[in-house]
Amino acid sequence: MSKVQKKIVFGSSMCPDCGPFKEVMDESGVRFLYLDITENLASMKKFLKARDTMSEFDGVKSAGNIGIPALILGDNERAILDIDELKEYLDSLK
Repeated sequence: MSKVQKKIVFGSSMCPDCGPFKEVMDESGVRFLYLDITENLASMKKFLKARDTMSEFDGVKSAGNIGIPALILGDNERAILDIDELKEYLDSLK
């Protein structure tokens, strides 16, 4: 039996790209945890730990962006930051 990979989507109610990203996840039927980084400091700290240690965020940070929406897989093993990449990933799970 294979281990289920943890999936966390980081976003914010203030982010215009986060709604559509979360909607794609909701419609996929894949189980995930959604954390709004602007709701509480614990969610923000969890996001920053991932963002500051994962190479997928290097381009985002150098451009001066936040890096949300973001799907983090496993224990910070992979980050998906683009809705098209998200759709490809979800299709690969079918």
